[in-house]
Amino acid sequence: MAFVNSFLSYLLLMLIILGVGAVALIIGITMRKKKNASAALTEEQANE
Repeated sequence: MAFVNSFLSYLLLMLIILGVGAVALIIGITMRKKKNASAALTEEQANE
């Protein structure tokens, strides 16, 4: 029974770590897209 509890504990920990990583990835992609859009807009205004 101790093995099952230990296994489930580590499984829960792994799921939490994966969840935090997924949120960080989504935030990073969103921030990069905004930066790229801002840079494109700035470059477009500079070319006019």
